[in-house]
Amino acid sequence: MDTWSAAVMLFLIMDPLGNLPIFMSVLKSIEPKRRRIILVRELFLALVILFTFLFSGQAVLDFLNVKQETVSIAGGIVLFLIAVRMIFPQSGNPLGLAVGEEPFLVPLAIPLIAGPSTLAALILLSNQNPDRMTDWSLALGVSWFISAVILFFSGAFHKLLGERGLTAMERLMGMILVMISIQMFLDGIAQYFTHTSGMFE
Repeated sequence: MDTWSAAVMLFLIMDPLGNLPIFMSVLKSIEPKRRRIILVRELFLALVILFTFLFSGQAVLDFLNVKQETVSIAGGIVLFLIAVRMIFPQSGNPLGLAVGEEPFLVPLAIPLIAGPSTLAALILLSNQNPDRMTDWSLALGVSWFISAVILFFSGAFHKLLGERGLTAMERLMGMILVMISIQMFLDGIAQYFTHTSGMFE
């Protein structure tokens, strides 16, 4: 996977367009000036968490003695499930706060921006090619920046696209993510059989 493919994958998993309504719902009862401060703070907290997982993920996998092909297969399955949820979203929002309550770390930074699937994808990238951490850092930075811009101008995007437009965009991103997840799964299977056949030669 090249740098830009990784950036696209991370952006799709972060799903900023799908998270727009939740962000707006959580922040709507907060004063506009304070809202911007909270959003910037949560975005940077999420970025710190994402980079922490990118650079410590390999150490975790080494400790657990998990092989690359296992991570690839598991990552493909997880991303597929996330993509299906994007295409067929469930009603309701389990991440809501009490009215007027100011969010801190949860639910905006975690799990909306730095969610489990994004963290798993970063571990996968660092495990597959640990010598390309500069590329993965660039991919993460680009995907986070685009997501941050979309979320920071959430009101404008919501007015521009409308509810139907946001839903259509989220489902389109879900379809793209389905293809990425299946390719990741097939790559893991191929690596497994290559590794297994090499053991018996």
